[in-house]
Amino acid sequence: MRGQPRILINTPEIELWPGGLLRARSNFDARAIARARYVLRRKRDGRFLAADLPEGLLALVTHLRREPGLDAALDALDSLHPHTRNGIEHVAELPLDRLEERLHALGLDDGYAERSGLPLVAEPDWLAFAGHDRYRRPLWLHVDAARAWSHMREAALRDGIVLEAISGYRSHDYQLGIFERKLGRGLSVQDILTVNAAPGYSEHHSGLALDIGAPGEPPAEESFEHTPAFAWLRDHAGGHGFVMSYPRDNPHGIVYEPWHWCYRTA
Repeated sequence: MRGQPRILINTPEIELWPGGLLRARSNFDARAIARARYVLRRKRDGRFLAADLPEGLLALVTHLRREPGLDAALDALDSLHPHTRNGIEHVAELPLDRLEERLHALGLDDGYAERSGLPLVAEPDWLAFAGHDRYRRPLWLHVDAARAWSHMREAALRDGIVLEAISGYRSHDYQLGIFERKLGRGLSVQDILTVNAAPGYSEHHSGLALDIGAPGEPPAEESFEHTPAFAWLRDHAGGHGFVMSYPRDNPHGIVYEPWHWCYRTA
């Protein structure tokens, strides 16, 4: 991977991660990942499925060939070899055909989009590595947003302001997991929808949205609006292409989120 761009290759059910950015719990997985060019990772639960080694593909689960979405992931992997995607800027969108079943399982009918005013958001077929977030997790963003985020952070630093990324890209599967965990705690779907967009409707799916924080401040809290970091964003983020998506009394029924900013492509 030396000298190659670190990008996440995205397919509907499996992500292909650069091997050097992942940590494994088992010694077997850790040894494989340390040598891997890419690691196939199940989006639903983060399980490592296979490692792309110089000598070939090493399965990290039993019955790898039965894994849903494997063929699409292997096709994406084949397209990377023998050369990489160096210099490729075009970003395509993944299909949305798996979303309807998930929304109906949550009890959301086809009128959710009309009621919320939120559009369906497709995932990009690849994302750029944009450093790490507050928790030292790899931060993945649409390539345009990654570039703009880097420039904005540097501009803020020149003004003595530290901006921290709390989170960036989230898959449809990840958003579904948020709902399932909250439902398990006894919240209703309607309660969750005041804080989280339904799977398929979050700006985070696009890789263009960032939750931003400041050192010493709790993440994703309204108190962020009282920080120098928020004041700087309010005055300067627009010049870098970022807008606050959910101001007070927004028409989508989502609570005020001074931490949530989205890059608007030209």
